[in-house]
Amino acid sequence: MAKPHVHASHPDIVKRLKRAEGHLRSVADMIESGRSCVDVAQQLHAVEKAIAQAKRTLIQDHIDHCLEHAGSAKGDSRAPIKEFKEISKYL
Repeated sequence: MAKPHVHASHPDIVKRLKRAEGHLRSVADMIESGRSCVDVAQQLHAVEKAIAQAKRTLIQDHIDHCLEHAGSAKGDSRAPIKEFKEISKYL
């Protein structure tokens, strides 16, 4: 079984995502209750930004803490470059 992959930033990312999840539920309620499209779009934009920030933090943390160890752990000197290329698809 693989060892859990946990970083110091993960609890903050989880909080951000849970907040965005609740916010997204309230946006669905806004639509169902007939709120204006401008209000809904504004709130969707806020949810989108929160998720983007969580993703950015996760990727930056990965680059800062994982890539420098990727080659030594796998015995492959090209592993960090391969891993960077893989994760950069999500930027």
